[in-house]
Amino acid sequence: MIVNQGLSLTLFVYLTLLLLPTFLGIILPIALFASVVFTYNRLIVDSEMVVLRGGGCSRMRLGRPAITLAVFVTLICYSLTTYFIPASYREFKDLQFNLRNSLPTVLLQENVFNTVMKNVTIYIRSRSVDGSLSGIVIHDARYLKQPVTMMAEHGSIVSSKNGPRVILVRGNRQEVNPKDGQLSLLYFDQYVFDIGKEKKVPQVRWREPRERFLPSLFKISKSDQWNYQKLLVEGHHRLVMPILPIAFTLVALVLLLTGDFKRRGQFLRILWAIAVIILIEIVLQGARNQAPKIMSLTILMYLAPTVPAVIATWFMRDKLFINKRKRVRSRHHPK
Repeated sequence: MIVNQGLSLTLFVYLTLLLLPTFLGIILPIALFASVVFTYNRLIVDSEMVVLRGGGCSRMRLGRPAITLAVFVTLICYSLTTYFIPASYREFKDLQFNLRNSLPTVLLQENVFNTVMKNVTIYIRSRSVDGSLSGIVIHDARYLKQPVTMMAEHGSIVSSKNGPRVILVRGNRQEVNPKDGQLSLLYFDQYVFDIGKEKKVPQVRWREPRERFLPSLFKISKSDQWNYQKLLVEGHHRLVMPILPIAFTLVALVLLLTGDFKRRGQFLRILWAIAVIILIEIVLQGARNQAPKIMSLTILMYLAPTVPAVIATWFMRDKLFINKRKRVRSRHHPK
């Protein structure tokens, strides 16, 4: 739309901002995981984690700040998936639809040769707020053997039953005879140029699953019966995505806080954590893509983040560590 239709910088920035909530829903869990890994690995390298463990802090207590932050990010992700993402994406698609089906004057740029349709190019020097144009040049090459060039001091583009029309005021029409090469010049006070037949614009646009709010994804109307599986999968995905911050955080904590602490860092454990996160994303996205065909795979979307989170919570318990510490104490103090 920017290259072919000359979209302005302001509209480009606005369209980008409308897509920002969608990117945040993807980036926030990954950014949280990276932050947890970096922070706790730094504590291990600086031996601060050893001091905290020696002072009697359990794994769950050490991981409490990260888990609290994960819960906060989860609430943000739920607000994104339930409201901000569908609202912003709906606005994005509505604006995109209106721009594609609007009159060419909306997309005309000043001091640029604008191709409004095939073989029709319009140049304008300036455009006022009310839509009037000045310094107009139109080159019509729809008839390749006899192209026509028109110039006018002022003009405007209006809509008609036959499509958009350019009304030119005080100008001339230039045409070259292909047989003898003579130039035919016609001066006019007012001239009407038909751009072409206006394409039929649908009055009602079917909204994609990403444009819909959560209730409309599960309460399907008659017009959506052919796409009810896609709508249901999108609804389940909206509920699953906010669980990822907690799952990613617990995976990072269990792999960094269990086992021995090394001052050189937990490079191998970090690689394992990254591998688990990638596996969760692959299973989740794979189930999401295949679920419209096999609805039973929707349960796999829930299992992908919850199973690793439950397993990580189980291993975060300090029972093994407490038993091991008791054995060490009994060796040093037999009595």
